[in-house]
Amino acid sequence: MQTNNKSLSHAVYNIKLHVVFVTKYRRKTLTPELLDYLQTAFSDILAAWRCKLVEFGGESDHVYLLIDIHPAMNISVLINNLKTASARRSRNRFAEHLAAFYCKPMFWHRAYFAGSVGGATLETVRAYVDSQGTEEQARKKGKAL
Repeated sequence: MQTNNKSLSHAVYNIKLHVVFVTKYRRKTLTPELLDYLQTAFSDILAAWRCKLVEFGGESDHVYLLIDIHPAMNISVLINNLKTASARRSRNRFAEHLAAFYCKPMFWHRAYFAGSVGGATLETVRAYVDSQGTEEQARKKGKAL
């Protein structure tokens, strides 16, 4: 079985993050050309943070990203940087298009969704954790339940 585990000095990890950003006021500002540009921008921004854009998609009022991150990552700082840098780049490149939707320099809504994503189901992880330890510990767990 092939794994996508990576390692740092004292950690082996495989952390994926699903992120969704929506446009300010849910305005339908994202054209196919702008979505293509955002995919490149997010990929470049993430590379600077030692992260990787695994998947990208979006519609006219939102984008979703699947990001491969490292364990030392502060998720809220990463999210803030992704939103700020991508908005600034997009407003510079597509200023005329976005001016029709926003009179101020706005782009993303302040809220976002971030969820952890893994290859194993929650039940699989629970079963693995429950199976760890000595037989005596397992019997105690069984009695406590």
